Amino acid sequence: MVWWQVWWVWMVIAGVLGVLEMVVPAFVFLGFAVGAAITGILVGIGAPSGGIGVVLTVFAIASLGGWFALRAAFARNHGRPKVWDRDINEN
Repeated sequence: MVWWQVWWVWMVIAGVLGVLEMVVPAFVFLGFAVGAAITGILVGIGAPSGGIGVVLTVFAIASLGGWFALRAAFARNHGRPKVWDRDINEN
């Protein structure tokens, strides 16, 4: 069995990418970590039954979907400036 058909390899890749996101906070690696986790789950249940091209395509689509979902969930005011309505020094 080759490495891209083993579910736990994808979970390790997801963990490494998650830790890399904490070390280098660029909001890029987290989408790839989500994609690797989804790919690991799908490989674990046997969904992508093909070669490396099929598995990497699943990873790419899952990463892009994860990135868009995280961007929608954690977006800041969609380009508008932050408006402060109270002072942190007030009690």
